[in-house]
Amino acid sequence: MRKEDVRELRVVSNLRTSHAKVVEQLGLAIVGGRFAIGEPLPGDAELEAQFDVSRSVLREAMKTLTAKGLVVAKSRVGTRVTDRCHWNLVDEDVLRWHFRTGVTREFIDHLYDVRLVLEPASAAFAALRASPEDCAELRHYAMLLGSNELDWPSQVEADLRFHVLLTIVGANPFLESMVGFIKASLDGAFTMAFDPQLAGRGEAITELHLAIVDAIEQGDAEAARTATERAIEQGRAAALKAVDSSQKRG
Repeated sequence: MRKEDVRELRVVSNLRTSHAKVVEQLGLAIVGGRFAIGEPLPGDAELEAQFDVSRSVLREAMKTLTAKGLVVAKSRVGTRVTDRCHWNLVDEDVLRWHFRTGVTREFIDHLYDVRLVLEPASAAFAALRASPEDCAELRHYAMLLGSNELDWPSQVEADLRFHVLLTIVGANPFLESMVGFIKASLDGAFTMAFDPQLAGRGEAITELHLAIVDAIEQGDAEAARTATERAIEQGRAAALKAVDSSQKRG
């Protein structure tokens, strides 16, 4: 992703093709447990009728699910759901499907542990490589967080753009390849934690993110790393609270 693309980043992407819709519905069904581990999926004819798609569209969808590690096709056996250890959890779609179908405290902790590995490192690199323009844009997004003038989805998008831009500014191609994971993590956590009372989160969330920008502007890699760790831990606490609330409602 290019820096200029971050400004157009949205939380939700529309599914525009038949292929994407089939992948989405089957992916949700698999991750949500509608099809058990080792269970064969329905035959091609049944799925073609269910989704009203051609054989070629269905086969492309199966190839996509196979690439994500969710299914495996074997001759004379059919297409079966693989064990979860084979699922590509850093894949943007697979991670999003987990949030859509429900996550546990353990899942959230594992997810935020990975964010603690990736994003503070990106912030440290950004402190060494960010331009004044990069810092200005990061500061702009940080100032939007907790704004009483923005609705919740707009705040989520500002936070999303901040963290994605932070990763890109770090200019490490391996970390940049994790942008989809970071996007899906934030999207899922914020959507799960939706609460009208959080729409005005105020100065605390802004200050956490401004501390990251300040450290980057000063070229202080360790301070940028530490400030990012604090922001992620705050996000972990909010996500865990949302899981607990969801379980109580259930």
